Amino acid sequence: MLTQLQIRDFAIIDSAELELAHGLTALTGETGAGKSILVDAVMLAIGARADAGVVRHGCERAEISAVFDLTGNTAAQAWLREQELDADGEVILRRTIGSDGRSRAYINGQTQPLQQVRALGERLIDIHGQQEFLTLTRREAQRDLVDAHGNHAALLVPVEQHARALRALERELATLKSAASERDSRLDMLRYQVQELAALALAPGEVETLLAESQRLAHRGKLAQAAEVALKFLYEGDGQDAHALLGRAIATLRPVSDLDPKLSPAIALVDEALIPLKEAGRALADYLESLDVDPRRQEFVESRIASIEQLARKHRVDAEALTDVLAALERELLALERADITVADLEKKAASVRADYDAAAQALTEARLKAARALSSSVTALMRGLGMPGGTFEIAVSAADGSRDPSGRDTIEFLVSANPGQPPKAIAKVASGGELSRISLAVQVAAAHQSNGPSCMIFDEVDAGVGGAVAEMVGRELAALGRRGQALCVTHLPQVASQADHQLRVAKFSDGKTSRTRLSVLSIEERVEELARMLAGVEVTDTARSHARELLERRHVPDAASTAKSSRKRR
Repeated sequence: MLTQLQIRDFAIIDSAELELAHGLTALTGETGAGKSILVDAVMLAIGARADAGVVRHGCERAEISAVFDLTGNTAAQAWLREQELDADGEVILRRTIGSDGRSRAYINGQTQPLQQVRALGERLIDIHGQQEFLTLTRREAQRDLVDAHGNHAALLVPVEQHARALRALERELATLKSAASERDSRLDMLRYQVQELAALALAPGEVETLLAESQRLAHRGKLAQAAEVALKFLYEGDGQDAHALLGRAIATLRPVSDLDPKLSPAIALVDEALIPLKEAGRALADYLESLDVDPRRQEFVESRIASIEQLARKHRVDAEALTDVLAALERELLALERADITVADLEKKAASVRADYDAAAQALTEARLKAARALSSSVTALMRGLGMPGGTFEIAVSAADGSRDPSGRDTIEFLVSANPGQPPKAIAKVASGGELSRISLAVQVAAAHQSNGPSCMIFDEVDAGVGGAVAEMVGRELAALGRRGQALCVTHLPQVASQADHQLRVAKFSDGKTSRTRLSVLSIEERVEELARMLAGVEVTDTARSHARELLERRHVPDAASTAKSSRKRR
């Protein structure tokens, strides 16, 4: 339930703050006062698109905050828990739109993408506009409404799952069957390529090892020359190498070491240096010996590298990826060799999934037929109470043979007869706008009575095109919706407004330079004056007041000021 709404610098509203209550709340005011602006504000709070045009002229940004009580709304509570946005039984939505067009949305103080806000908004509120019948002309919307009325969510899940599984199997079968036409030639090619790569027998890391060896062999002379020179300097220099010179140093120092003990550490270090010098000399000697290889080894390495690079170019990959290519080709070869077995297995699986789909779809069809009959009866009764005494509403449900759609195999169409003796026609072909409006309202009311969706509903001038006794019936139906939760109705009809539990007046004021909108929660006497204005027009008469009071007394509306509060707009 929507409990609080705060609006700042939005359209022609500079500041407004409302506290809303359970039941039906009517929003009234003169044409152009901005009644629908409140609906627009709520829509922005729950994620509707916005641009800089909604910001009040001369202001930096518009800001809208909406607080919802989640008592009884298990769907919204579960969604918030999943998103880790839970806030102890209520949720605060906040939306800001800058004069530069940039927009930000918040859920319980945390910035969220609009897609997230919309997902939550669908669980918080239903908004019905006066052009709602345009949606009702779409087959998809008609089907969804029947499913919502019948609570078919659990039946839709297996139908969708089986349909998607079947489509995946059919795509796989189509791929295999298409490949079968070129199977023989492809098999020959695969076998040749696999044999060629298998014969190469490329080992992991071999390419890197071969390239390093090739480089070493190509520069063998330069490497040998450097090693020989270094070996002479270190160990084989005819008495002039480092090892010999260190030996002479030790021979010079040892005879005098007894004269001064401080020489001992230096002698020890020189003595220790002889060991690594000797090891370095042996390592260089071994390295020189390793460079003396059979010339055929170099030929083998170059030939091996050439073979690897040739196959890499052929398969258009890096040499290191040839092992992956071989594995992929082996998998494809195995799949083609087993294609006949695979096709038969997939066809068997597809037949089983088709049977499962058909069973689930049949259960859904039966449930839709039952829901369609119940909804048709309810809408027909409501139409007749809304000034269409001979009206009939029917929902045609027909199953399409062979169709296996994720939403079921049923075609659903709303049919309407507005007058006695006329055969039902598709709702899209009903010509009268007034009739369409009333039919739409009847469908919305009938669906909402059975809905398990949001407990807050907003109706934006859905009573357009009706009046008199019909308008009073519209008001009664909206009041009935309010008794099961919360309903807000933007209306210009006193017969509808008088049925409300609470009434808000929207008024526009201008000082010649700027315009402002003021929102007021009306007491009983203020409601009498407002209803009298709606009845009489510019000049409110005592007769209009008397009629207005009679409308309220017939409805037995409690004092709205005791159940709703408003922080009036500050000028």
